[in-house]
Amino acid sequence: MPAVPAVSKVGSTTYDAIAGFGDFTLFLLAAVQRLIAQPTRCLKPSLIFPQLYSVGVLSIPVVGITGAFIGMILALEGFDQFQAIGQEDRLGGVIVVSVCKQIGPVLSAVMVAGRVGGALSAELGTMRITEQLDAMRAMDADPIRILVVPRIVACVIMTPILTIFSDALGTAGAWLVTVRILGVSDVEFWHYVQHIVNLIEPMSGLVKATVFGLCIGSIACYRGFTCQPGAAGVGQAATSSFVTSFLAIIAANLVLAEFLNTIFILLVPDAPSVFG
Repeated sequence: MPAVPAVSKVGSTTYDAIAGFGDFTLFLLAAVQRLIAQPTRCLKPSLIFPQLYSVGVLSIPVVGITGAFIGMILALEGFDQFQAIGQEDRLGGVIVVSVCKQIGPVLSAVMVAGRVGGALSAELGTMRITEQLDAMRAMDADPIRILVVPRIVACVIMTPILTIFSDALGTAGAWLVTVRILGVSDVEFWHYVQHIVNLIEPMSGLVKATVFGLCIGSIACYRGFTCQPGAAGVGQAATSSFVTSFLAIIAANLVLAEFLNTIFILLVPDAPSVFG
């Protein structure tokens, strides 16, 4: 009966996934409940500022460099195709829309998930296996309020800010390559950026980044709080934190893209097209 173990394995994996999602939902709801019930205690400067610095300031180099290179690469790869149809002047507008609406938020979130998410999981996982979380509970200190909420809030706040920074450097990188290297008119570059890019499109990117930040922070903290004993458990928590966050970012981007595109069409029915 070779099929029976396979079916049993699928059933067991499915059950574990559903149970894990349920536990994660309860964990996130507990954090939200603490934030709503005790906002001033959860967001004390001594708790939130170190996390804002760790998540945001320390992520600026990797996010900025990634954004700049993405803008340059898109300009180099897209120039020949646009030049072939005589529309190279519009390349800047297309790149800025792509960066602000799709690529910037996703790549910024992935960089944050890689640099911050794994570190948060490893930090909290180490505290779990060394029984520091149990010690906090024994002293009547709530680890979710003290450890989880500030980290999630920091991710929610700083991911959109990092996305703005990435978008700006991506635009600068596209301008550098398109205008200074490939010879497109500077005036035409900015004219079509203003013509094609609508304010709602960058705003939709910031909405995505906010949701991505929530996914990163909550998943990282959950993986840390459910870390298995031992050094291997900490490593697995950090790895699974990044992988799960990455999948959540991609899935959320798909859902939000359709939803925000519908909103955009309703709000700006006569928005200019790329070649309009």
